[in-house]
Amino acid sequence: MTTQTSTLLRELAAKRGEFLAFVERRVGDRALAEDILQEAFAKSAERLDQLRTPSAATAWFYRVLRNASIESHRRRDSRERALDMVEAQATIAPREPAFDAVDAGCACVGELLGSLKPEYAVALGRIEIDGIALKDFAAEQGISPNNAAVRVHRARKALAREVAECCGGCALAGCVDCTCEH
Repeated sequence: MTTQTSTLLRELAAKRGEFLAFVERRVGDRALAEDILQEAFAKSAERLDQLRTPSAATAWFYRVLRNASIESHRRRDSRERALDMVEAQATIAPREPAFDAVDAGCACVGELLGSLKPEYAVALGRIEIDGIALKDFAAEQGISPNNAAVRVHRARKALAREVAECCGGCALAGCVDCTCEH
């Protein structure tokens, strides 16, 4: 590190309070402002020796902080949009049975439901038979809507496999006229 870089770093560090207030006004959170400022100091230390006009270091650092604040907002907004999308998919995803046997009332389905893992049987019972919403089922079970959606999906697939194994060709036809001798 050159002498000039060390001098510029000391000058910038002396204005830490001003910089922190500047960032905090933009992000509205002191802890986040502290993080952004620390990150900016660390990144800027490597670039200070590239300044053509050392007297412009303060103005340059304000630009660095402004850009870092904007990027922080973008990351937060992006995370929030992603979480909203996952929540929306989990709570309003259409219910689609893995096969038609549930709707057709195949007698085998009721019996085979008991052969599934208990959490799968409960999930299918509450969602498919009782007709509760996925988000309500998730709250009831103390799990996230995303986890509930995965559980129901796996339960449907497991039941479909059991019905196909039990009923064979009848299951392929959708159990509309169940003729298996289970």
